[in-house]
Amino acid sequence: MFRAAGPGYRAAHAGHLSLIQLKVMTAIETCRTAALGGHVEACEDCGHWRIAYNSCRNRHCPRCQGAAARTWLAEREADLLPVGYFHVVFTLPAEIADIAYQNKAVIYDLLFKAASETMLTIAADPKHLGARIGITAVLHTWGSAMTHHPHVHMIVPGGGIAPDGTRWISSRPAFLLPVRVLGALFRCLFLTRLLTLHDAGRLFFGGSVAHLADRRAFLRHLSPVRKKRWVVYAKPPFAGPKAVLAYLSRYTHRVAISNRRLIVFDGNGVTFRYKDYRRDGPERQRVMTLATDAFIQRFLLHVLPRGFHRIRHYGLLAGSARKASLALARRLLEVAPEPANDNTAESDDYRPPCPCCGGRMIIIETFERWQQPRAPPSTMATTGKILA
Repeated sequence: MFRAAGPGYRAAHAGHLSLIQLKVMTAIETCRTAALGGHVEACEDCGHWRIAYNSCRNRHCPRCQGAAARTWLAEREADLLPVGYFHVVFTLPAEIADIAYQNKAVIYDLLFKAASETMLTIAADPKHLGARIGITAVLHTWGSAMTHHPHVHMIVPGGGIAPDGTRWISSRPAFLLPVRVLGALFRCLFLTRLLTLHDAGRLFFGGSVAHLADRRAFLRHLSPVRKKRWVVYAKPPFAGPKAVLAYLSRYTHRVAISNRRLIVFDGNGVTFRYKDYRRDGPERQRVMTLATDAFIQRFLLHVLPRGFHRIRHYGLLAGSARKASLALARRLLEVAPEPANDNTAESDDYRPPCPCCGGRMIIIETFERWQQPRAPPSTMATTGKILA
C-alpha cells in the first residue's frame, strides 16, 4: 500500500510532511526488500533454502515489532509479582486532543506525568490504599478507526509497599482506586500544567486553532472541560501473571493498525476492520473504506516525535530503584527472590523453521543493500545439502 501510493502522496503533500513522517514512510516502503539487504537461510537437515530481506525495525512499522516485543517481555517477566494486576486507562477529552496534535511531545509528556502522579498520589493517600505502587504505562494515540485519540494504558499491581517499608498492603480483590477521585485529580493536574505551558509560550497553535494563542481564547476553549468529568477507566484485574504478559504483548509494541485488520486494497481505497465502541455485541465489529490518501494521512497522525518514549515506568518500577523495590516487595510478600537472569544462553534466533522438514534454518550468505544473493547459494552443493 505504501509502496504503491506513497510516492504520489509525498508529491501531493510536499512541504506538509515532517521529516520523521517521511522517514517512517520510507522505512515501511523498503521494509523486507532488497533496498535493505538481507541473507540466505538454509536448512541444516534437508538443504531447503530461502531468501530473507532485512526489516526496517522502525517502531511504527506493523511488521517489525515482534522481536522487539519478545525482548521487552522477557525483561518485564522478571518484574511480575504474585499479586493481582489492574488495567487503568487515562483519556484526554477531544478539546485537548486537538491541541495535542500540534504539540505532540509536550502534551503527550504531560499526559504521562499527570496520569502517573494522579495514580501515585491517590494510592499513597491513607484514605484509599496508603501505599507506594508500581506502574507500567503505555501511550496509544489512536482509536480503532485510526482517529486521533490519545490515552495511556497502565498496568498496576494490586497493592504496594507501606510508607515505612515494613509490610505489603494489598488492594481489594476487584477494586484498586476510585475512578471518580482519579479523574478529578487528573483533570486538575493536567489543566493547571497545560495553562503553565501556554503562559511559558511552549505551545504552538496553527490552522483552525491559531486563535488559541491568545490567553483569553485559550481559557474559553478550556472552560467546558473544566466542568466535565474526565474519563478514567479501570478494568477488572487480570487472571494471573500470564494474562498480564499476554496483554502486554498485544499492547506495548502495537501500531495504529495491524496488517491483519486490512481487508482490501484496490489502488484507490483501503478497506479495514475496526471496533465501534458505541455499539454492543456483534454490531461492534465494523468495516470502513477510506481513500488511499486518507488512510495514509490517518496512519501518519500517530507518528511519534523522535526519541519520545511511549513506554514508561513509575513508582516501584521506576528505573533507578526498580531492583531494590521489587526485592523488598518479594520479601514482604514472602516469595522467593527472582533468580538471576542469564541471557548468555538464550537464543535470539526467531527464524521460522524449515517449511519442508521443520529443521533449523541457518544463515549461509549475506548481501548488502540493493544487492541480490547468488543463486543457487555458493555454499549449496548440487544435492541441496549444506557443505561443511
